Amino acid sequence: MSINHKVILKQHPRGEIRTDHFDFIETEFPKLQPNHFILRNHYLSMDAGFRQWMNEDAGDGYLPGMQIGSPIQSIVIGEVIESDNGDFPVSSIVLARTAWEEHSLLDGGDLCSKLEVDPEMDLYHYVGVLGTTGLTAYFGLYDIGRPKQGDTLLVSTAAGAVGNVVCQLGKKAGCRVVGMTGSDDKCDWLRSEIGVDATINYKANALSDEIAQACPDGVDVFFDNVGGSQLDAALQNLADKARIVLCGAMSQYENNAPEPVYNSWPLITHRAKAEGFMFSDYQSQYPSAIKALVSMLKSGSLKSFVNVYEGISSTPKAFSDMIGGTNRGKCVVKLT
Repeated sequence: MSINHKVILKQHPRGEIRTDHFDFIETEFPKLQPNHFILRNHYLSMDAGFRQWMNEDAGDGYLPGMQIGSPIQSIVIGEVIESDNGDFPVSSIVLARTAWEEHSLLDGGDLCSKLEVDPEMDLYHYVGVLGTTGLTAYFGLYDIGRPKQGDTLLVSTAAGAVGNVVCQLGKKAGCRVVGMTGSDDKCDWLRSEIGVDATINYKANALSDEIAQACPDGVDVFFDNVGGSQLDAALQNLADKARIVLCGAMSQYENNAPEPVYNSWPLITHRAKAEGFMFSDYQSQYPSAIKALVSMLKSGSLKSFVNVYEGISSTPKAFSDMIGGTNRGKCVVKLT
């Protein structure tokens, strides 16, 4: 009998995520059902946002909270190996939201997208700079941030998966890019590898003062992956007509008492806009966005930084490392 290996939630984490919050199980290989298909998952995407749904009593109308004993939700890319669904024939490459498992039985819903993969591109890019990561950066910056030549773009978690892509796209759009991160070493990396104009170590000094010094004319676009005190400090340094892209909330994923935001008044006085989004809002536009990102990669105007972990047994460590800020760029797990 064929076996399907999965990673499940062993206990709801409180505070810092650890590898012992997860467990491994073996189940029977999925049986094909009418109008379904079986996906052999090649890469699992490690995305910080899923940490929120691991908490006890999580669930917010977008996704239900993960329950103890259930597989960990995840974005994956894989190949269809059996199918009774005409939209997803055998050999199709599919980006989907499913789970940390080697094989998935799917019906084509829940963010399943059949991809046209460029043969010159490694497949892992399609869960990275050409997948959820790149699409999040692309739609968030261009559709909500609407950068203009000469704008000052401030990016939190700038050395992370989404953040470093936002920085690169911002430079391409003609912005002066300021990246915030949590160490001097990452600040050096952002300047040397990503090419940002200035950096801020948010742990070093009073953050609002640091932003004021790095952004003397104010912040035109703030791409926020953190929320809490970092968002609060950015709000104190807005330019008129600023756009705040609300992408993530890293400050509260592992915080049982989320950091408050006090400085909402500048949103009014600077006639600013703040808007949240999900990359899934733009599913119909994936093909055109991926085509644009592929072109940037091939031209060298966009770089991809990927940390690859091997085997499903490495998934808890990969996720914990990613949440803990060990990696620079994207973190993925290779299964096959």
